[in-house]
Parts: sequence; structure tokens; C-alpha cells
Amino acid sequence: MELILVRHGLPVRTDTTADPPLTPEGHDQAARVARWLAPDGIDATYSSTMLRAVQTAEPFVALTGHQLIQHDGVVEFDRGSGVYVPMEVLKREDYAAWKAMADGSHDIDIEAFQTMVVTALEEIIVANPGRKVAVFCHGGVVNVWTAHVLGMAPRLFFEPGYTSVHRYMCASTGQRNVVSLNERAHLR
Repeated sequence: MELILVRHGLPVRTDTTADPPLTPEGHDQAARVARWLAPDGIDATYSSTMLRAVQTAEPFVALTGHQLIQHDGVVEFDRGSGVYVPMEVLKREDYAAWKAMADGSHDIDIEAFQTMVVTALEEIIVANPGRKVAVFCHGGVVNVWTAHVLGMAPRLFFEPGYTSVHRYMCASTGQRNVVSLNERAHLR
């Protein structure tokens, strides 16, 4: 089966919730990725339960007529933090905090987070043999799943762009392969 992970669009920066809505630019990004993916023959659509991922998935399910299946196993690691600061803003405003995230010297239990994500995505894979499935989720989810597929230690090792598309082939024998990372042609 083909697993397609889509990072959410640009959300509102906020100090009051870790679950903000999309900005107008984020809604535009979501519409663009929906048009980009609609012809791909995707069979099922999942999303994180977090608002920014759901709002990113909504234009796609409107175009395809899919039911949106929400899964709390693909939520972001910051879900309980009470704030949302985009990584590019964190890098600019608090480089030390951004560097700690990039180096893995942060206070996130990255192993537990990866276990949650891998368990959730494996459930989706098993439930969809031979199908093509899109999962609208988060940058941390993309990072730890990709690290898992590549056999790397769990870490946040690259910055997926907003509404970037990441493709993986997932065999019923357990083999997992990266097909592409950070597709963003739809944003041109």
C-alpha cells in the first residue's frame, strides 16, 4: 500500500492553545494540496484530531467525497504544551530552543512519541491493504515515522514544509520504503 503523509497548513501563532486554526495562508495551502492530490486515486483519508490537521484535510475530502477518519495517534508532540510557535518563528526568536529541538536535547519523550505514531500508522496500514491512503498530520509525525522507516534513532531531523507531501510504500511483509519527502510543487 502507499501511505501519504501531508503536513498541515500554516496555523495561527498563539500563546493560548497548542491547537490553533489555520491562517488564511494556511487555508490557501490546504486548497492547493487538495487540488494537487485529488487526481492521485487516494482511497481513504485520515487526519490527526488537532484542528490545523483537520482544517488542512477538509478541502481534500470535499473534492474527493471521502469520509475523514480522525486518529489521535498522529497528533503532534506539542499537543499538551498550551502554545503553538511555528518552527521557523522559534528558530528566529529563540534559536537555543530551536537548536535543542534539532539536536534532540529537548524535554520531549521522543521514543514514546515515535512509538505512538508508529503504532497508529501501522494500524492504518493494516486496515488498508493494497490501497493508497492520505494522512493529514504534523511535522513531528513525519519526522519520527521517516526516522523509523530509515532505521534511524527517533528525532526531529528535518523541517517538512507546510502542506508538504511525503510518500512511503508499505508492504504486507513489513517492508517500509521512502518514495519521496517534502513535495511542495503545489505551492508554486
